[in-house]
Amino acid sequence: MEPSLVLASQSPGRAGLLQKACIPFDTVVSHVDEDAVVAAEGPLSPPDTALRLARAKAEAVAALPGGFGRLVLGCDSVFELDGRCYGKPHDPAVAVERIGAMSGRVGTLHTGHWLVDARRAPALGEGSIRSAHVHFAPLSAQEIRDYVATGEPLEVAGSFTLDGRGSLFIERVDGDPNAVIGLSLAAVRELLRAVGVSMTSWWDATAQRSPS
Repeated sequence: MEPSLVLASQSPGRAGLLQKACIPFDTVVSHVDEDAVVAAEGPLSPPDTALRLARAKAEAVAALPGGFGRLVLGCDSVFELDGRCYGKPHDPAVAVERIGAMSGRVGTLHTGHWLVDARRAPALGEGSIRSAHVHFAPLSAQEIRDYVATGEPLEVAGSFTLDGRGSLFIERVDGDPNAVIGLSLAAVRELLRAVGVSMTSWWDATAQRSPS
């Protein structure tokens, strides 16, 4: 029997959080054009950007055969520094510049969550934002170059990770650390409870699916 939950994300961090919580799920990538979604919406605040992209991903997957009749969770993370919104840098030179600006400072990571209940028609959706303040240690130019050279910061929001090499440079997180990784389990629990689903009810199903 397939899991009821579909994660509309290819993020290893998000998948890892659900796996550690023993929540069964499938992954279906949305292939949403994030730049096009943001451009169509016009100027949005960083938290609203994260929520809008999470919604776009969840709704796109809910419309696919893999999302039909299931609960589809979309997530997106946006890093805010000095009121500006930062997504994935992609380019090493951009990552070096951004990390240099973050060095020794405090930024805010916003993660949007959107749950589509595609078990009913019409499908219903609800969202939640979780934000956390991230305190960065002062970094040397060599540390920044070494970190960017690993490739890790190129495809993550804000050019850093909390569950990888980037954790070396984070002194403190004020807020939900899981939201910094990309998925707040507390937020997902609340969204699922709102549609009558308890995450703990899936634990037996997880045990049955686990290899002996």
